[in-house]
Amino acid sequence: MRKLKLFWAGVAFLGAAFMVMPLAGAEEMPLAVTVFHPLQLPDETFDVGVLRLNLFYGVNSTVHFIDLGVINKTTVDQGGFQFGVVNLVDGYFHGWQEGLVNIVGGDFVGFQDGVFNSVHGNFTGWQNGTVNITGGDLAGIQTGLWNQVNTTATGLQLGLVNIAGGLSGFQVGVLNFNKSKDPLGFFPVINFSF
Repeated sequence: MRKLKLFWAGVAFLGAAFMVMPLAGAEEMPLAVTVFHPLQLPDETFDVGVLRLNLFYGVNSTVHFIDLGVINKTTVDQGGFQFGVVNLVDGYFHGWQEGLVNIVGGDFVGFQDGVFNSVHGNFTGWQNGTVNITGGDLAGIQTGLWNQVNTTATGLQLGLVNIAGGLSGFQVGVLNFNKSKDPLGFFPVINFSF
């Protein structure tokens, strides 16, 4: 019985060692665990291919598939599902991002949900939160109390205050602003342009 336990302990140890070894020919790990950056395995230069678990604050270059933690930071790109209190992605994001504060430095494709959402690039999909800000173009839907698209909103903005640099679609809210003034720069309740 003792030999059997030792055998399975050895199998578990080798399995755990495999999970933290880089994949062949790549600087990518299937699993990353972080207590508080820089106390993490693997270090921040590695990409994560399957699951990153951040007990408080973790940093990696790229994360694919699942990212869970309190504060999640990705210095390049992110894809898949990201769930945390604060989610920070310096580059491109595609997938589902869920958190109180979500900030993406590049373009976003998918669903973003939080109290404060900010995408510095273009947004394609659905952005839902109390405050939603898109620095580039929006192709899709924004729902929240404050919705802002700095260039062109194509689709629907639904909220208390809706602001778009240009509009190709609808704004539904108390205050609706279309900075291109085509056909109207401001109109309460419903504003539209095509």
